[in-house]
Amino acid sequence: MKSSALNAVGHWRPGSHSPVFEQSAINQLLTQIRQPLHIVGDTTRARIGLATEGAVVTTPAAGDLPLLATLPATYPEWLGDRSFCEVHGVRFPYVVGEMANGITTTRMCIAMAKAGMVGFFGAGGLGYPRVEEAVDELVSTLGDRLPWGVNLIHSPNELGLENRVADLLIHKGVPIVSASAFMGLTPAIVRCAAAGLHLDANGRIVRKRRVFAKISRREVAIRFMSPAPADILQKLVADRLLTVTEAELAAKIPVAEDVTVEADSGGHTDNQLLVALFPTIMALRDELVVKYAYDRPIRIGAAGGLGTPGSLAAAFAMGAAYVVTGSVNQAAVESGLSEVGKVMLAEADVADVIMAPAADMFELGVKLQVLKRGTMFGVRSAKLYEAWHSNASLEAIPAELRTKLEHDVLHATFDEIWAETKGFWQKRDAAEVARAEADPKHRMALVFRWYLGKASKWAIDGEASRRADYQIWSGPAMGAFNRWAAGSFLAEPKNRSVVQIALNLLEGAAVITRASQLRSYGLPVPTTAFQFQPRPLS
Repeated sequence: MKSSALNAVGHWRPGSHSPVFEQSAINQLLTQIRQPLHIVGDTTRARIGLATEGAVVTTPAAGDLPLLATLPATYPEWLGDRSFCEVHGVRFPYVVGEMANGITTTRMCIAMAKAGMVGFFGAGGLGYPRVEEAVDELVSTLGDRLPWGVNLIHSPNELGLENRVADLLIHKGVPIVSASAFMGLTPAIVRCAAAGLHLDANGRIVRKRRVFAKISRREVAIRFMSPAPADILQKLVADRLLTVTEAELAAKIPVAEDVTVEADSGGHTDNQLLVALFPTIMALRDELVVKYAYDRPIRIGAAGGLGTPGSLAAAFAMGAAYVVTGSVNQAAVESGLSEVGKVMLAEADVADVIMAPAADMFELGVKLQVLKRGTMFGVRSAKLYEAWHSNASLEAIPAELRTKLEHDVLHATFDEIWAETKGFWQKRDAAEVARAEADPKHRMALVFRWYLGKASKWAIDGEASRRADYQIWSGPAMGAFNRWAAGSFLAEPKNRSVVQIALNLLEGAAVITRASQLRSYGLPVPTTAFQFQPRPLS
């Protein structure tokens, strides 16, 4: 084989180490991602190999080899969009997503911030006092020195709470807000994006806080990547919730400059395929950037199904500016889930998930993905939704079915649950009680939502008597993570710190990315190069 047949770009002169051509030796070099690698040819034996050290020369001498390519060092920090790290002040393009009911704890957010990543406190499903307490802790601990954020979840049944939480996030100076479960824009999320907008000395628009939008549908993505609607802005100005200047500036920029494409995830999900949805949203982004003549980028991140280094590498290869993990972090030591719940997650396989009714959108028929292995929640909650859908009131439910639901699912009578539920809503939102007393079907929904809400709390508290009813949000990524971690130090829940999970996923993604690059140059990369093994990382 002549050097020209190898498409050589130059010549390489060996140093103290000879090039390697065998797959086992190549595999050892592949993990050394922080040093340059040279792809060289062996014309004598017509093969391609890998070299380190040595020198690139223009005039060949005896013993020199054809140089096919040189790959510079690569780092996990460089896998995503550089602007993501620059804008948010982080080291890695990695986000721990908000897991509701405080499962993404303040402790988790603080650990991520100190490690140069972003964590969102899981405010969804929590009462206002608990959210305020968490925000105060994060403000006092991290302030504006390190990156962190809080979730604002769309609450169609509690718009008052949604607005109060938005007020809190704005007035406390929360730097990043993650919008989730939104089916359209509401005044609350528009305020979070627009409040505090101003111009710098160079006339560029500066955001007081940044909004991440988690989406799984094209129509929702359009709304977040477009400027806020004029009617919402005008109403906010009229109500003195925005200034005229803030509204004018909001009309020139997208509501969110970080849009997360959520595929088949735990919790609220449309069970989308990332490889199908992500390119669609990327193309949509490009259309809207041209349409509105934006002068700075909208970053598209990936979430859902990301539980192994290979899945992260695939997301970055598609163009993800950053990645968001969820399910795998519920088993982390900093998670708000009970220890028994973490053990249940650590035993899950890829198919050990099921769709179940969502407590916050029960009457809309919205479902979320939960753990199936070791709990009957998915099956039992489906029976409650079927009973609600088929009957006009609690009294209309056939006696035999009512007995089964009270005895086998709820472990309490409808009357007992309504008395407790009524007391809860009288403190949280008395309007819900008035509506339920006027609408028997809504009262039935509140009674059944009692079980859905309690099931999450039982899992968080580790209530032993209700283990069969634990509601633990989880997607297929959890099982994939367990398969990958098997036999390593991450197999044990006690070793699964949120930072170790992140660093191993990122390191593995970088190794796999390099293996893919080298294979594309014709190098005989062994299949084992795509199986990064977890190890303690600092």
